[in-house]
Parts: sequence; C-alpha cells; structure tokens
Amino acid sequence: MNNKTSHLLAGGVTGGVLVLINVIFIVFDLTGNTKVSWIGSVINIGLLVYFILEFGKQQDHTKSFGELFSYGFKATAFTTIILTAFMVIYSFAFPNAADKAMEIAREQMSNQPNMSEETIDSAIEMTRKFYFPILIGGTIFGTMLVGAIGALIGAAVTKKNPSHPFQNQ
Repeated sequence: MNNKTSHLLAGGVTGGVLVLINVIFIVFDLTGNTKVSWIGSVINIGLLVYFILEFGKQQDHTKSFGELFSYGFKATAFTTIILTAFMVIYSFAFPNAADKAMEIAREQMSNQPNMSEETIDSAIEMTRKFYFPILIGGTIFGTMLVGAIGALIGAAVTKKNPSHPFQNQ
C-alpha cells in the first residue's frame, strides 16, 4: 500500500478503542445505561472522521468522495470484526453476561405500560434462545451503521482536489 494510514490500521485502532470502552462499561456496570450508551458511537464516528481526514491529507487531497468513503467503510468493516469477536469471546468467557442482558431487557420492557408480564416473559424466553444470533447481528448492524455515518461525514468534510485525466496533457 502506498498510503501510510491503511484502513486496517484505522479499523484496528478504532476497534481497540471501542473494545476498551466496552470493558470500561462492563467494569463500571454501565452496560445498558442509556445515558452513556451513545459514547461509543460518538467516539467511533470521531475516530473515523479523523482517520479519513488523515488519509486525505496523506494523499494530497487527490481522492474523491467515493474513495474517501470507501476507505472509511473498509476501516469500519475491520472495526466490526474486532468488536464482534470481542463480544462473542466475552459472552463465552462470562456466561452471566447473557443473564445481565436479559435483566436489562426485562427492566426496559417492564417500563412500557402496554406490555403484560406474560408478554415480557415470552419475549425474554425468545431472546434467550437466540441470544448469540441477536448479539452478533446487533453488533454487526449497529457498528456498520454508525461506521457508515462516520465514513459519510469524514468523506464529506475532507478536502478534495481530485486530478482530472486530461489535466497533464
């Protein structure tokens, strides 16, 4: 690769930071706290924008919007792999994490006035059966969605002076 900041480096750093944030949330029992749950998304977007800006600068701002977005989305894909692997490993290493997630889900559902206790029990039982597919799918979808937003923002704010094919003739 001719660029100094590859999408693998950007995705690896972003993934590592997001894993660290998840560990902090777990240690301080902030998992499921809606007041701080957005922090990971903001940091994800911020890091992506930073890496896309750096990539554009290293390429002398010759990349187009699509090339910059592609760089950010590739970084997001690598971040998603790292974060999904962490979530699966954590859930296998600490099986009580699923119970904690069910507890949080039950609490959130019980706050809705239109849900009976029977409906909540049924939903929790279904969620328990499909915990890993939901965990993996939710991590992939959520991280890719936030990453796509970050890549769009990063590509939009990065200076662009793309070269034209007939410019040097």
